[in-house]
Amino acid sequence: MLHAAILIPFLLAVLIPLVKRYPRFHAGWAVLPVPTALFVYFLLQIRGVQSGENTVTTVAWMPSLGIDITLVLDGLSLLFALLITGMGALVVLYSIYYLEKRMESIHNFYMYLLMFMGAMLGVTLSDNLMVLYGFWELTSITSFLLIAFWHRRERSRYGALKSMLITVFGGLAMFAGFNLLYVMSGTYSIREITLQAGELSLEPVFIPAMLLILLGAFTKSAQFPFHIWLPDAMEAPTPVSAYLHSATMVKAGLYLVARLTPVFAGQSEWFWLVSVCGLATLLYGSFKAIKQTDLKAMLAFSTVSQLGLIMCLLGLGSAAAFFTGTEESLFYAMATAAAVFHLINHAVFKGTLFMVVGIVDHETNTRDLRKLGGLMSLMPVTFSVALIGALSMAGLPPFSGFLSKEMFFTAVLDIRELHVWSTQFWLLLFPVLAWIASVFTFVYSMILVFRTFTGKLQPEKLDKVPHEAPPGLLFSPVLLVSLAVIFAFFPDLLSSSLIEPAVASIQYGLLPPEENLHVPIHFWHGWTPEIFMTLGVIAAGTLLYRGYSRLRILEREWSGRDSLNRIYNLSIRALESGSARFTNLYMTGSNRHYLLYIFGFFIIALGSTLLGAQGITLGMADYAPVSMYEAAVVAVMLAAAFAVPFAKSRVNAILFTGTVGYMVTLLFVIFRAPDLALTQMIVETVSVILFLLCFRYLPKLKREKDKASFKWPNLIIAVGVGLTMTLIALAAMGSSPFAPISEFFLKESYSLAGGKNVVNVILVDFRGFDTLFEIMVLGIASLGIYALVHLRMEPGALTPAEKNKPSPYLFPLRSNDVILRTMSKVIVVIILTFSLYLFFAGHNHPGGGFIGALMTSAGLMLMAISLGVDTVRKLLPVNYRVLTAAGLLTAILTAAGSFAFGAPFLSHSFGHFDLPLLGDTELATAVLFDLGVYLAVIGVTMNIIFTIGGDE
Repeated sequence: MLHAAILIPFLLAVLIPLVKRYPRFHAGWAVLPVPTALFVYFLLQIRGVQSGENTVTTVAWMPSLGIDITLVLDGLSLLFALLITGMGALVVLYSIYYLEKRMESIHNFYMYLLMFMGAMLGVTLSDNLMVLYGFWELTSITSFLLIAFWHRRERSRYGALKSMLITVFGGLAMFAGFNLLYVMSGTYSIREITLQAGELSLEPVFIPAMLLILLGAFTKSAQFPFHIWLPDAMEAPTPVSAYLHSATMVKAGLYLVARLTPVFAGQSEWFWLVSVCGLATLLYGSFKAIKQTDLKAMLAFSTVSQLGLIMCLLGLGSAAAFFTGTEESLFYAMATAAAVFHLINHAVFKGTLFMVVGIVDHETNTRDLRKLGGLMSLMPVTFSVALIGALSMAGLPPFSGFLSKEMFFTAVLDIRELHVWSTQFWLLLFPVLAWIASVFTFVYSMILVFRTFTGKLQPEKLDKVPHEAPPGLLFSPVLLVSLAVIFAFFPDLLSSSLIEPAVASIQYGLLPPEENLHVPIHFWHGWTPEIFMTLGVIAAGTLLYRGYSRLRILEREWSGRDSLNRIYNLSIRALESGSARFTNLYMTGSNRHYLLYIFGFFIIALGSTLLGAQGITLGMADYAPVSMYEAAVVAVMLAAAFAVPFAKSRVNAILFTGTVGYMVTLLFVIFRAPDLALTQMIVETVSVILFLLCFRYLPKLKREKDKASFKWPNLIIAVGVGLTMTLIALAAMGSSPFAPISEFFLKESYSLAGGKNVVNVILVDFRGFDTLFEIMVLGIASLGIYALVHLRMEPGALTPAEKNKPSPYLFPLRSNDVILRTMSKVIVVIILTFSLYLFFAGHNHPGGGFIGALMTSAGLMLMAISLGVDTVRKLLPVNYRVLTAAGLLTAILTAAGSFAFGAPFLSHSFGHFDLPLLGDTELATAVLFDLGVYLAVIGVTMNIIFTIGGDE
């Protein structure tokens, strides 16, 4: 079911375009059941996880590489899954009333949102680091699409690109860190790596791996100084902002730090980097938030600040790993409990406040604080929701944010007792800086509410008359903010069900298996230092709020040359201009120059490697003697190849080239390779026809007298490539230290794949990945040809006479030969029948999907030449582009079907069955994959032929 939970959002995303057929139906209603059902499913898993019964499910993917799709549902992953699906359901419901159903791209919005949801679930549930990385980067791509949803706005495109560049950069660093962990541990499984944590810490690359992984986490969770992408991501629609900043993308880095805490927590570098970076982000983000005049920008910097707070707590909680005594470990592990609790609270109040800001923007058409004010009487419900959310964010009672803020103060005060290093002075700074940041948090929370809803209404600055939002728009924020009250008065609901299992997952091995972790959360602990710190925050924050407009340092934005955004912009411009200058050095527009670069590098790289390698022999003595027939065929082949550059017309050059191919076919016949001979012959026939179609209307070939300086490089490159390839081929046959893999194929072809035709078995089974990617490349190439040939100039660029003039690029493909037209009707039937035989017999006899498809294409080409393309289209009304897609889909679904049986991708099965009339018959799933190849190749070939030789 865990795999289905990830797959379902992606499947629905594919189906969302179908909703376009019902313009009166809002696509959001079709999406809403998915996150709701998933949220309910994960709610039902709480009891099992609470009792310590973690769920682990595995689907084999690439076991030889140690990469399987293993999903784990424990306390930490369950918490994030509930946040992702629960907030997802509320955001979808909110978006139904926030976004117009008549928006042209509304379906794209929900497609991206569902893909993003599925990717986030993949990140939080994956146990395999490589699978986690794949979903991690998918969140970057889908968030890019969501942020750039208003793609006609320059700021939206800028923010989307900025977020993707920074997070993908961090993701690549994290990828390197994951591979270093694999090198040390020999596994990609997080659970298995955790068990080896003690031994891994002694490895020399352990610290580099930690630094690279932290770089990925810090960029994703917008930690200072990588936070600059988050404020610009505010250009996304408000539902996206509420989802990204409350429960999903920005929390991915926090999840990664929490998940890998058992691996790295015993290192002082981990403690200082995570806690100090989090504290710096908390202080910087809270200070920048009070300087904003845009409500969403203020919430963006507040998100940066709150993420820093949680990151700092995760770092402080890692101090528990420095102690072996349970009492001391638990003392510092409470910081981790505070991090988990505040993670939940942040999702609640930040999701609420983003929705409130969206309501204000929706009803007033502005988010500018300088234009707002006096909305309390016009929007009382919205004001009440905003007030509760802001007070919870500020850490004031009686809301849940107060409880987690008190736990934060407790953690920064307790860390002073850490005597592992002689750094007591620096540890004393934690509570001081935490208190200052909390004062700023109080200030921006008050600004957010009271500057928006109190004061004087300024209707002259508003584009519309404000009024209370409709109930549908208010439902999600009201439900969310009510949780801030419920969790405050009943914190044990969270403590026992979510917080304690999550902390147990993060602080792995903290307690013996027979003991349960208990996290007490209470409103009142007496007159503690934390209470006095809170009272101080209220007093100082109130004074600062009432007088902040007079403090110029808080009004003035930093615009100096050292600002991080300026550094980013200058770096991007420098990269663009530098790459443009470098590219212009070699991108001369000459195809000859490009081929010289490619082949020159080819000769130097491979030639030097071949000459410098040890133990290379050409093995000439082991070759069989050359027969007279082979010598004659090779002589004709060489003569035809030598004649190509001296041909006086393009048709002659094509015929000489075809001769080379047919001689290769004859060699395959001599070597008794019927599959290869048949394939080469058909490919050569189709290629010759394609060449003739392309060259028919090109200008007459002219011979030009070139200088020797032009000819000599061509000669050197030509001879160099030929000589290099010859030596490589000889060396490969004479110097291989391994037994030929052909012996394995010959021995295991039938026992492993159920086929006696080794060539076809290699294509559809042993090397099925190669075949799958090859038909994908062919499909892309055919679509590219179709697009280029059917390219049209802009309206108005052609005169009426030019429009009626036949295009030299689209010419009729038809013969007027009566004999050919008569005979082809019989020959085509024979060819098509033979092609079907090749397809069905290919698994055990010469043939297969690829050869059968080429034979079918040859028959259809003969029909097109003899009867005309239009006639063929009427007889066979097939869209060959759709046929290509159908073939690709058939191959992919067949390859993925093995997942249903717990087998890796592209695993095949075969067996003997007693069928009516046919008797004992062997059936193999590889034939279905071969069917996909068959359809795709026919679609590709005929799409190219009909595009180039069309009648229109």
